[in-house]
Amino acid sequence: MAMKQKVAVLMAGVCVALAAQAQVKVGVVTSSSGPIALVGIPQKNSVALLPRTAGDLDIEYISLDDASNPTASVSAFKKLIGDGVDAIIGPSGTPNAMGVIQIAAEAQVPMLAPVGSAAVIHPPTEAKKWVFKTTQNDDIIASALVEHMSQTGVKTLGFIGTADPFGESWLNVLSELAEGAGIKIVAAERFQRQDTSLTAQSIKLIAARPDAILIAAPGSSSVLPHTTLVDQRYGGQIYQTHGAALPDFLELGGKKVEGTILAASLMLVMDEVSDAHPSKPVARKYIDDYTALYGSEPATFGANVYDAGLLLEAAIPVAAKVAEPGTAAFRVALRDALENVRELPATQGVYNMTPEDHSGFDERGRELITVKEGAWRLLK
Repeated sequence: MAMKQKVAVLMAGVCVALAAQAQVKVGVVTSSSGPIALVGIPQKNSVALLPRTAGDLDIEYISLDDASNPTASVSAFKKLIGDGVDAIIGPSGTPNAMGVIQIAAEAQVPMLAPVGSAAVIHPPTEAKKWVFKTTQNDDIIASALVEHMSQTGVKTLGFIGTADPFGESWLNVLSELAEGAGIKIVAAERFQRQDTSLTAQSIKLIAARPDAILIAAPGSSSVLPHTTLVDQRYGGQIYQTHGAALPDFLELGGKKVEGTILAASLMLVMDEVSDAHPSKPVARKYIDDYTALYGSEPATFGANVYDAGLLLEAAIPVAAKVAEPGTAAFRVALRDALENVRELPATQGVYNMTPEDHSGFDERGRELITVKEGAWRLLK
């Protein structure tokens, strides 16, 4: 009898060990402090809402803060890879993400980047095949804005964007789309995210007399160029990218951002979006769960991390049929599974990943939105 009990204990120990081995480890790197904390805080907060299981497997999340510093992002990625993670969500900023792509690729760890610029996945390279982007590509957003410009008679356009991959990618995409629509970019200015005065740039833009101006900047850095243009009495239409899609844009900009037009996630205008939209119930659940936990609604940036969790939840069971978590074979299978996610409704839109498109959004991932009476409103 004693021998049977020992065998039972040993078998139980083996089962526990196997269960521990089967656990999926996911790293998360966010900028929850530093200059882009308005982006990183809702992303870090969203970790608590990520799926804890996928199929029969438990998921453990290891969350780190890079303090908005690209060098710290590199250190965080190396630490997580050393800890044996199967995937990494993050980092928050485009410059940070660009600096860790090679690290993720060399370790063959899938990276889900919740950043704005398509530069993290385009043009495709051997390293970038390990990167998946959980926000709308620039061209999806820009095409909606350029279409509105054409419909409203805009012939000349000014541009001001951050002097980094986010701003550069936007200028490249915008230039091509604007040219195709017969719109001439008559002035293009740059600025650093930490700049405290943009008077010189705004004066140059206004001097070019554009019919409209587009601001390409993420998070709180989207506010200062806008308010400065208003202070300098620019009278044309001001457009923003989805980088401005956060509550703080409205709070910091106040009346000066009234009438802004941007294309962004349905999350900003949930009550006005049709119930038939496949993403609406997913977005509603995320918003409600986040609000219940933190007492305020999340910025769309947090939803980009939440969507990364949904993508992993869909892909992990597929990869688990090929290999055990914690192995190189599992990570390769996970990358392949992510690349084949089809018709997955998430908070930002519907994902259809392919080898050619590691963002996977179509027009269901954007709405044309304006600021009216201090709130986001569907542009009709």
